[in-house]
Amino acid sequence: MFLRSVVAGALALGLTACAAQTRNDSPAPAAAPAAAVGRTPDARVAHLLSQMSLEEKISRLHGAPEDPRNDLGEAGYLPGLARLGIPPLRLADGPPGVLTRDPATALTATMGLAATFSEEDARANGVAIARDARTHGIDVALQPYINIHRDQTFARAYNTYGEDPLLTGTIGAALIRGVQGEGVMAQAKHFIGYDGPSDVTIDPQTLHEIYLQPFAMAVEAGVSSIMCSYNVINGAYSCGNRDLLTGVLRGELGFTGFVTSDWGAVHATPFVEAGDDLEMPGSGWVMDSYFAAEVPAPGSVRAPLVGPVVNQIPEEGHPLPGPPFVMTVPMGHPLGMIAAVQSHQVSEAAIDRAVGDVLGQMERFGLLDGKRGGQDAGVSARDTATESASESAAPRNVLDNATTVLKTSEDAAVLLKNDNALPLPGAIVRGGAGGGADGSGANGGTGSIALIGPGALQDVATGESGEKALGYPERQISPAAALRRTAGDALRFGEAMADDMTGQPIPASNLRCRNGDSLTRTAGDGSATTHDATLDFTHSNGRSLPAGTTASWSGCLQIPVAGSYRLYVQVLGAGAVLTVDGKREGASGPLQLHGNFLQGAQDNVLPTTDGLDNVRREFDFTAGEHTVTVRVTSEHDGKPVQVRLAWVTPAQRSATYRQAVDLAAHSDRAVVFAWSRNRPDFHLPGDQDQLISDVAAVNPNTIVVLNLIEPVAMPWLDKVKAVLLMWYPGDEGGQATADELLGRASPAGRLPYTWPRALTDNVASDPAHPERSSIGVNGRTTYSEGIFVGYRWFDQQQREPMFPFGYGLSYTRFEYSELRVKPAADGGLDVALQLRNAGATAGDEVPQLYLGPPAERAPNAQFAERALAAFQRVHLAAGEVRQVTLHVKPRALSYWSSDRGQWVRLASRRSLWIGASERDMRLTGQTP
Repeated sequence: MFLRSVVAGALALGLTACAAQTRNDSPAPAAAPAAAVGRTPDARVAHLLSQMSLEEKISRLHGAPEDPRNDLGEAGYLPGLARLGIPPLRLADGPPGVLTRDPATALTATMGLAATFSEEDARANGVAIARDARTHGIDVALQPYINIHRDQTFARAYNTYGEDPLLTGTIGAALIRGVQGEGVMAQAKHFIGYDGPSDVTIDPQTLHEIYLQPFAMAVEAGVSSIMCSYNVINGAYSCGNRDLLTGVLRGELGFTGFVTSDWGAVHATPFVEAGDDLEMPGSGWVMDSYFAAEVPAPGSVRAPLVGPVVNQIPEEGHPLPGPPFVMTVPMGHPLGMIAAVQSHQVSEAAIDRAVGDVLGQMERFGLLDGKRGGQDAGVSARDTATESASESAAPRNVLDNATTVLKTSEDAAVLLKNDNALPLPGAIVRGGAGGGADGSGANGGTGSIALIGPGALQDVATGESGEKALGYPERQISPAAALRRTAGDALRFGEAMADDMTGQPIPASNLRCRNGDSLTRTAGDGSATTHDATLDFTHSNGRSLPAGTTASWSGCLQIPVAGSYRLYVQVLGAGAVLTVDGKREGASGPLQLHGNFLQGAQDNVLPTTDGLDNVRREFDFTAGEHTVTVRVTSEHDGKPVQVRLAWVTPAQRSATYRQAVDLAAHSDRAVVFAWSRNRPDFHLPGDQDQLISDVAAVNPNTIVVLNLIEPVAMPWLDKVKAVLLMWYPGDEGGQATADELLGRASPAGRLPYTWPRALTDNVASDPAHPERSSIGVNGRTTYSEGIFVGYRWFDQQQREPMFPFGYGLSYTRFEYSELRVKPAADGGLDVALQLRNAGATAGDEVPQLYLGPPAERAPNAQFAERALAAFQRVHLAAGEVRQVTLHVKPRALSYWSSDRGQWVRLASRRSLWIGASERDMRLTGQTP
């Protein structure tokens, strides 16, 4: 296994440099010397290591469950070592936000943050993450997620920062600086080539230029830790890949922090020799522990590698079975670390190195001095976090973070289309007059505006539950409420949900058996039974159940007319299971990823309108009597239990849809809010495409607001006047959406990926190359496209996208002029231009600089037609003119030579362009 790792890795990475050079090129400037293998720990860490027994050192290499009395519901926990004053280490998921059992800020989605093209927004989001981490007793934030958006069908692709390595690295590095500037460690993930748990092959040039660049920028930003991934990469599991972890990450990039395995990604005890420092989750879990001192107890269960728990909802159709994970490289058996040392498969020097890596970062961030979010090391994090939340720190953090979320959501908004429909007529643009794309003024007058869709009546704050913080429900006001609050009497709004996701409690007459029996309630211990006419015990009707309630309700469901019915089991403060006609149909409970408590937005794209978690299922019922059971199990956290069984009948669904279209027909303008969680791939779920088309057919002034992450087909695009992409905007999404629609903010977000016309236009979905997909062929994925991912692929194939990378419209317009290029002191380039806001309203522009290939190309190397080399977000008042300088770093002028195993800079000149998107070039020039 390891021989194959060394041989395959060395061949793939091209680590051996070739001495030959041509007259046209030269090695790129050398990186700083790497403090990698054999680096000496500082004096304090060395002293601690000298005092530890072998068993104590090994205890520093793997996580364990936390004492339930102090458990924060975090993703990972490394126990402390009281004898030496070493505190525990707590690691919490995102991105984005901080996921524990206590609520935390719902930030703008990572793809939305990337769409800001703003280092300042990224840094501010890092500060917000750190604030919540400190308040919640967390030491390590498991973010940023800096893999490349390559295959949008991969379940975690939505968590990335887009398809470009420079954009990804810039946003990720700024977020790291924000997190770590507040004294919290950041952990960049997933190293590397992570499109799913498959066997990935990437050639050396592609690996370095595309997939390593964001990690190199994270290392340059001083990231404390890096998470190795589940996948096999060039012949060896990522967490046991010596060539990548030791040779590249530490030796080439100079990383000096610690490496943590993804949860369950260690598959052999000697992985510690390859460069993995910390195994998560470690002992005491159902997964094998490879870094534990002793062999796990016989009969322990090895859990399969699985993705996020997904609760498919009716609009998304029935879930398709996912492909099985193919273990293309064998897993070793746990040896027990002591036995591995005794048999010379692991050296104590490797253990010292790994422990020193972790302790070194704990020392760097002050944890060895008891500095954990202002806590004393002797006080439990749970107690301190709770105390902090009860005083002023948590409320202050909520408000400070809210300001960051609002600005980020506004900055992220991408205006995809605007035929003089936005901002809404009669609205006032912040900093100038309302207007269309040129700022000259939108259609005058006020009128009635129909707000249609669930996303109009509620804030689609997070979309997916996943591994993110789901926010504060009290802050998540709807766009409709925000529009009314902000517009005042200037505009008249009507609302229609079109798709009722909360439904109505099932009436007593439909929950009574033919023999007259109503629902039978049985206590959890079976000791008592009562009867309830309906199942509707919530705060909203004043009938919530006492904390600790565990019970089940069973009875009959009377279906008056055959048809497609939607049943919803809605709960908070407990877990719930729905059984229909003897078959378990849905379950809601504490977030199975991490957090260990139920949150309202966990299982549906939205919570109920009164904040409950909502498990929704669709049934094709025959008329007559059916059986139904709902069982709830309290979370035992002192919260009252709320539970409701609701439905939407076929007649209700039809009426709700007709009401929406009718409202649009009788309004001057209609705004349809559409959503997607990328299920199904590349389509809006349910009947939303039809709804938009039907609304547009009765109202020519139709605007579409999208709450989604991945591109979708737009069969209605030519029928609507405007399309505004708001991503998943976070806690302040309702107000941010209102500000964009009313012109209080001018949209300036830019697409961080190419929006294709068809899914098969994407490089990883090309039917001619199944080996490129995240599923791969027989568990193996080959990046056979080389460096041509994203817009590079569309350029190479001469494919026309729906919207190009970097695209986004504005309520004003900008003029570019006076390009000047000169060498920079660091060996890169400084490219200056004059930027003028030629409209009547203030706004932001994002000039983007792209480099073309060298005139004289090197053999055996690939070059993109254009590659992003610099960008900057610039705010200009109406009429303002500013000189903007874009800096191109020396690395952008080089390529990775697989033949030499090093960066090489060609002497020939290169074309450069500056534009408003990858397909909208305004200025052109050449490198000196």
